[in-house]
Amino acid sequence: MNREYHKWYSDRLGRDMELLVYGNGGRAVLFFPTRMGRFYDYENWGIIEALAHRINAGELQLFCVDSIDQESLYNPWSHPEQRINRHLQYEEYILCEVLPLMRLKKPDNDFESAGCSLGAYHAANIALKHPHLFNKLVCMSGRFDLTRPVQYFRDLLDGHHNDNVYFNMPRQFLANMESDSLLNQIRSLEIVVAIGDTDPFKPDNYEFSDILNRKHIGHQLYTWNGYAHAPRSWKKMADLYL
Repeated sequence: MNREYHKWYSDRLGRDMELLVYGNGGRAVLFFPTRMGRFYDYENWGIIEALAHRINAGELQLFCVDSIDQESLYNPWSHPEQRINRHLQYEEYILCEVLPLMRLKKPDNDFESAGCSLGAYHAANIALKHPHLFNKLVCMSGRFDLTRPVQYFRDLLDGHHNDNVYFNMPRQFLANMESDSLLNQIRSLEIVVAIGDTDPFKPDNYEFSDILNRKHIGHQLYTWNGYAHAPRSWKKMADLYL
């Protein structure tokens, strides 16, 4: 399997950023890590190995990016406005630095956005805001509104709300979206959502699915037995849905 390690200084983030690329053909998958996760986690957890047959067959090319969640959404020491602003800088890094690398290796722009856990939030947020850049979206064990407390998962913005928060919470901005041009672009996406039956985010996933239905956005919603919020389930989900 082709495996490439990339590292460069990001002017947008003011720090070095790293990522791993697996494969050299097929759809280019922008693969976001889990909450406060690292770019190498999916390899360490065996998820890359579970996809090896598809990567080696030239079906998929994975771009496993790093997170800065500890500097943004999961940084309790900064004001919520600074958290969301840092998140927006991360989005600029993805759009302006990672996607050009993907285009270099995949000139036909056949791109997919995907992730597990908080990575599913990142995948959905960027794909639904910029649907013209992607052909597919896969969310595994995701959360679509980080301002909504769920069991032991708190509101990551501590009650703070402004336009930047609103337009980065898919459950919020999609529910009120009226732009036909943007909705039509989203309707062209292949969208897959998978959640465990006992996952605390199951209601959030079902509500997200209801919003998609109300907006006449086709998608597939799969409910797995049990919690299914762990690498052993994501190995199977990734092979089925990516």
